[in-house]
Amino acid sequence: MSSIVLMSDRKVAAIPVQECDEDLVDVRAHGLTVDARRQDPAGAFAHVRRGVLTRLLHAQSLLPTGVRLLFIEGYRPPALQRRYFEKYSDELARSHPDWQAAAIREAASRYVSPPEIAPHSAGAAVDVTLVDHQGRELDMGTRVNASPEESAGACYTDAAGLSPRARTNRSTLKAALSTAGLVNYPTEFWHWSYGDRYWALQTQQPAARYGPVELPQQRNTTRH
Repeated sequence: MSSIVLMSDRKVAAIPVQECDEDLVDVRAHGLTVDARRQDPAGAFAHVRRGVLTRLLHAQSLLPTGVRLLFIEGYRPPALQRRYFEKYSDELARSHPDWQAAAIREAASRYVSPPEIAPHSAGAAVDVTLVDHQGRELDMGTRVNASPEESAGACYTDAAGLSPRARTNRSTLKAALSTAGLVNYPTEFWHWSYGDRYWALQTQQPAARYGPVELPQQRNTTRH
């Protein structure tokens, strides 16, 4: 586990962004099975960059018969990402009052990306799992979005101690998404991305394609 590059690593932040201005698209209009647990009034959760959608559809085509992707969350507005990160950081600070700020930031980034480099806020990341032909989630060893504390580390993609069934299901998910060109964040079996800084680092690209973005209807709005 110690070899995992976390989102808080300076190497991730050092990757430049060469924004390609690709649009955000709603995956609900393109044949993916979408879960409503992260649904928001604006439907932001169901959006990703067009290049991400193309790769998700390709990944789905690679899955065994009777198995489908379950799309849980894609785009996350920067302000929401910041609230998530600060909330989890505060929880860690309360649990570990002896930790310095740098240690809290590093630990928090296992589960929530620092806002300034968050793949979700670039429309580059998706949280996904697998379902069967009846829409039932397959056994992945722990629930999607389980924190390292809640899952005792089972949320890590290559966690030890998983059942053979859970390990097989994770391998199936990994094979399809990796072949389609997405990269996994190793502390979360469900988190995959394309075009962001983390993807660029892991695939040795000189720059990210996508940076933080707002949904069109969220631009130039008055905040109250």
